[in-house]
Amino acid sequence: MHWYQYLAAFFAGIFLANAVPHFVHGISGDPFPTPFARPPGKGLSSPTVNVLWALFNLAVGHVLFHVGKVLHGSYAAIIFFAGIVAISILLSVHFQNKHAS
Repeated sequence: MHWYQYLAAFFAGIFLANAVPHFVHGISGDPFPTPFARPPGKGLSSPTVNVLWALFNLAVGHVLFHVGKVLHGSYAAIIFFAGIVAISILLSVHFQNKHAS
């Protein structure tokens, strides 16, 4: 595999993991921070914006998943999982105080 396919696998993990909280909050009717909120990433966006942001993340993640050939190599799958771990830990730290006033 080429180096860019490993990079695509890593970012596929990031985009697909990031889609989950936005989709869940959006379809549940709950506001949640997005890059489009004021201030970006801290303010709350509407459920509709969250669903749209989740769908964008799913679409990009889907393309990167295939470019990264995640299903065709164990290294690509490990790097894909590393992307999921990286964004999950980063976002858990970033959003831990989102309900604090």
